[in-house]
Amino acid sequence: MSEPSERGGAPRRRRRSLRVRLIVVLVALLALVSATIGVVTVLSLRGFLIGRLDSSLKAAGGRSVQAGQGSPDGGDADEPTGNRFLLAPGQAAGTLGARIKQGTIDQAGVLDDEGSIKNVSSLSVTSLLAVPADKQAHTLQVGSLGKFRVMAVRTSDGDLLITGLPLADVDRVMYRLIAIELAVAASAIVGATVAGGVIVRRTLRPLQRVAETAERVSGLPLAQGEVAITERIGPHEVDDRTEVGQVAGSVNRLLDHVTDALNARQESEMKVRRFVADASHELRTPLTAIRGYAELTRRVRDQAPPEIAYAMQRVESEAGRMTTMVEDLLLLARLDAGRELAHEPVDLTHLLLDVVSDATASGPDHQWRVELPDDPLMVTGDTDSLHQMFANLLANARIHTPVGTTVTASLSAASPGTAVVTIADDGPGIAADIVPTVFERFARGESSRSRAAGSTGLGLAIVRAIVEAHRGSVTVTSRPGQTAFVVRLPAGSHS
Repeated sequence: MSEPSERGGAPRRRRRSLRVRLIVVLVALLALVSATIGVVTVLSLRGFLIGRLDSSLKAAGGRSVQAGQGSPDGGDADEPTGNRFLLAPGQAAGTLGARIKQGTIDQAGVLDDEGSIKNVSSLSVTSLLAVPADKQAHTLQVGSLGKFRVMAVRTSDGDLLITGLPLADVDRVMYRLIAIELAVAASAIVGATVAGGVIVRRTLRPLQRVAETAERVSGLPLAQGEVAITERIGPHEVDDRTEVGQVAGSVNRLLDHVTDALNARQESEMKVRRFVADASHELRTPLTAIRGYAELTRRVRDQAPPEIAYAMQRVESEAGRMTTMVEDLLLLARLDAGRELAHEPVDLTHLLLDVVSDATASGPDHQWRVELPDDPLMVTGDTDSLHQMFANLLANARIHTPVGTTVTASLSAASPGTAVVTIADDGPGIAADIVPTVFERFARGESSRSRAAGSTGLGLAIVRAIVEAHRGSVTVTSRPGQTAFVVRLPAGSHS
């Protein structure tokens, strides 16, 4: 199996766990050591046995030479003619003997288990003609008789006397030794695999707990204000004398540093939120006064110079815009602080009808449509907050789309436990680089930067804050001619 790499799409092999790799290395080393010991043992023992056999061969060759001097011319009538050199005292069963005269095999035989000579056809031992007369032992396959260690000695009459001892016993010992070593090595490898698996598992168990702790910490919603990291590795796992214990201690210290950093970040954010909330609250009074005084000038604007009248009109307009922004900031600060929302049955069908009706009055130059289910769809939440959330979505569609755009608000139940509200329009869409940050505070598209648009850049941030406060989610997809904001809220029926 392969899996895609993190960069690009090229597949890469799945890496084995550390435990498996350690066991594989352990078994491979044991197999290598066992093979080395086996090869060295077999070669050493074979060399030893061959050496002993060569010593016996030299002795047997000497006896054959002494017994075979002059044998072709006479001997006991009861004995096979010419083979007396095989009957030297002390010759072992299976000893091979042959006499070569003038380049041809004259006589050849093998001693059987009873000490009698078994004549051998000259044609079956022709390979003996290749043995050099150097009084050294050589390994030779002698026809169907098998492998022999043979030695050739030239006699006083010029004949070549060859003596051989079978290698069958040596090979038998070697095969038995190899079988025993294979059995022992296989048993050792199996035992080492089982024992190594148990030992490695126990040894790496603290490291597994370190990984489990890190996995639990990685699942904490740290980006959502969660700063209490209580997960720690047990003190009994921390030991500076072992590598695993050092890793456990380092992870604990890292978690301490992360907790301190998160606490500092949370405290900083809380200070900023309190500042924004306090500043927004304090700004409401002077802004209300500015708007009041600006509105009072309406009575005498007709008498004032045009420049003064225009300036007062702008003061009133910007004061109203600042008031809206301050109210939005104050609402966001309260939501960030975890303001308790109402938990009451809310009929999304009626709520959506009311919001679309308000949007129709505010934007008569747009086409407004509503698609509702036959049965009422209920959720539990705060009516005012949900009303403002849907109003912000419709206002966003009205402000950032041209005249004549069709905006459709639809309500459906995606599943028995989820209500889905979709606000879609057929406008020019949102720029692709803006979509990922459209719910951030003060995020604006290029076309919405003018003050005349009436956007503060906080409307969609308020939408996300209200939806998340209701344990829901909001997403957006956009392309030219089709932009859709999808809100999913936990649904529930109420009597």
